[in-house]
Amino acid sequence: MTSKKNALWRFLFSLIPGAGEMYMGFLKMGVSIMALFFFIIFAAASFSLGILITADVIVWFYSFFHVHNLASLSDEEFYSVEDTYLFRFTDLSASQTSLLQNNRSIIAAILIFIGITSAWRSVWGLLREFLPGIMYDFIWILSYHVPRLCAGIAVIAIGIWMIRGKKKDLTKEEEDFHGKQ
Repeated sequence: MTSKKNALWRFLFSLIPGAGEMYMGFLKMGVSIMALFFFIIFAAASFSLGILITADVIVWFYSFFHVHNLASLSDEEFYSVEDTYLFRFTDLSASQTSLLQNNRSIIAAILIFIGITSAWRSVWGLLREFLPGIMYDFIWILSYHVPRLCAGIAVIAIGIWMIRGKKKDLTKEEEDFHGKQ
């Protein structure tokens, strides 16, 4: 049962992403937000991508203000709020499904890159005891900077790809508009 509950406890729980929503009875929302928050921390720590912590700050602020916005609703509005997961993969629209299908190779490449990076770190941890100092230092530098470099290049490539896609969409809309006249 959802309710606004005690203001002090609501405030204290709102400091933990997802906990405030759960305290108010929105378990699906709370679990979604909390899972996203901790997944970002895991990904940032696992792949040495500290920039991901920026996303965690955004999730934290979203959760904090979401709880207080829910509490500020009138009772009628509050009780009409549906408790749903933030990410509903079963309810994907046709355009979202086609987007996933069209980008399967990109998603697969990202997952493979993450897997290789993770496996390399494990192997590296085993080998460092057996390598001479200078070789260890060189390989450590490579293993630290190459994944970050690849991630940066991937972000740039995705940005360029998105800009080109938008440009193609605009060009097509313009052609369709002029074709109708």
